Amino acid sequence: MEMKFYKPTVADIPSMQELVKGEVEKGNILLRTADEMATTIRSYTVVSVDGKMAGFTATHIHSPRLAEVRSLVVGKDFRGLKLGKKLVEACIEEAKSYGIEQVLSLTYEKGFFESCGFREISKEDIPEQKIWADCIRCKHFPICDEVAMVIDL
Repeated sequence: MEMKFYKPTVADIPSMQELVKGEVEKGNILLRTADEMATTIRSYTVVSVDGKMAGFTATHIHSPRLAEVRSLVVGKDFRGLKLGKKLVEACIEEAKSYGIEQVLSLTYEKGFFESCGFREISKEDIPEQKIWADCIRCKHFPICDEVAMVIDL
């Protein structure tokens, strides 16, 4: 089995949107339009298994101090291969390369992020720009049951 991690191009956007579609419909991941994905394409990391797109995530930088793991998804056929953890590790390494001090995740998968070294924080500690730029677009807003987690770098 060959795993390859790479930075996608805009040509990958339709496949990425198809891969994340089910999680968007469930409300687990925010919808990102093709235009939104294109403007942030450099923040994404994709993993393929034997040439097939298996998952992706984005490292979104909020400030010189804080980045966020966004849109983490692994296709159903590829779960159990630890690709999610490897994608989170790729986000952490990318954040470190930029000199970021902390990485945030808003998640329904607390145990998973704990296994990646994250700890829970109060949502009141999340930067205001995160709340107004993303959370207000969520179908669960303002009643959010996601857990805010961070890892210090």
